Amino acid sequence: MTTSLTDPIDPIDPTASADPTDPTDPLALGTHTVEVDGVVQRYHVHGTGPVCVAHSGGPGIFWEYLRMPALERHLTVVYPEPIGTGASDRLPSHPHGYTRPRYSRFLGALIEHLGVPEVHLLGHSHGGFVVQYHALHFPERVAGVILYESAPVTGPEHGAEAMRLVQSFAELHFDHPELPEVLAAFQAIPTISDDAQMTAVARGIIPSYFADYWGREEEFAPLRASVTATHISGLDENLSPNVIDDRADLGSLTVPTLVVVGRHDVICGVRWAEELHGLIPGSELLILENSGHFGHIEEPAAFSQAVTRFVTTTTQGAQ
Repeated sequence: MTTSLTDPIDPIDPTASADPTDPTDPLALGTHTVEVDGVVQRYHVHGTGPVCVAHSGGPGIFWEYLRMPALERHLTVVYPEPIGTGASDRLPSHPHGYTRPRYSRFLGALIEHLGVPEVHLLGHSHGGFVVQYHALHFPERVAGVILYESAPVTGPEHGAEAMRLVQSFAELHFDHPELPEVLAAFQAIPTISDDAQMTAVARGIIPSYFADYWGREEEFAPLRASVTATHISGLDENLSPNVIDDRADLGSLTVPTLVVVGRHDVICGVRWAEELHGLIPGSELLILENSGHFGHIEEPAAFSQAVTRFVTTTTQGAQ
């Protein structure tokens, strides 16, 4: 099914913090920590309403880019700083070992720490891979998931599709003076070995991640300048690639699912969103026609309306 963007929103608040200013409350507004096996993960709480944990992408991109003020008007949004990133602790094996099972372990610990019966999980980009893994393996306290610019696979097939879309972006903007800089950033991805290089590449590729970055540059340039990243290798502790293919498992996903994608996303494009929608029973699909990889920034009203409706509807259904 597809989501409607015309019905009025009537959010409910069954899981909001009783006292949003109480620093001992894990859902009080502000910054908190949760510890697993001696490793500390920091998280931030904003907004009011049903609880939605928003897992940022990368891996390694600092969480701030995912702030969703329009969504926070209707939901309590919990933003973890994934381990290895920002002010959260690094693993002893850093920059290796950041696998989905490990991210899922910290996500589960955070859900337990928050102390509410159920939460919704929103995963953006690589965060989508994390929350779909968690929902597949630990669905008990998950009321629903939002797979936002995600995909069922990584590896060569995913990479080839991304390069096809980047080539289309290059053909569309062949005469823009900054295009060589963007393409050079993509070419530098395999050579990243430290945080400074990771940050430079993340900022370099940003124009291709928007539907119309250069047409709205004054609006989006501050985000580009603020993006910061930690180098995470994508290898496990044994230095083996952590390749993902969930296609055989997604048919068993039991929690309500909303798939969200921007029409112009080059890294986790419409092909993958449609495949997720086809594989996950009863899922909803929302295509944001004027967005790339950052619909919460490019079309915040449409994005927040759809996510709020999904969360409040599935929260009501879970009662």
